[in-house]
Amino acid sequence: MKLSARSRYGVRIMLELALHYGEGFIPVKKIAKNQEISRRYVEHLIVSLQAVGLVKTIRGKNGGCILAKPPSQIKIGKVVETLEGSLAPVYCVENRKLCSREKICVARDIWIKVKEAILNVLNSITLEDMVKWHKEKLKGNEINIYYI
Repeated sequence: MKLSARSRYGVRIMLELALHYGEGFIPVKKIAKNQEISRRYVEHLIVSLQAVGLVKTIRGKNGGCILAKPPSQIKIGKVVETLEGSLAPVYCVENRKLCSREKICVARDIWIKVKEAILNVLNSITLEDMVKWHKEKLKGNEINIYYI
């Protein structure tokens, strides 16, 4: 199962907002530049994130986006499900009527466990966790520049 660009980019957008949490509204242009995502795509994804109450936006000269809740209260699972939809690997997990074998199908039981495992991982991670990991990665990848 692969996640779409919507989810991958959406998580990066949310990370960017979490990195700047407490600094006020962050311009979409800055989010797009820092995360190397087109401005139009950032704007497109922000609409979905705003609709479920994960971000707030304001228009105008000093406008931009801000997290609607502290990073510690936003789970990655919510972000991914908002942008991706169901994380079930097959359709019959979400809709029993699609399969006449639902009551005897052992494979469906496996797909249910796969979905639950994915959600358990994603819901165990908050934006605050991602910020910590991001900062740790930056520390480990410091580049030394020597001038001669």
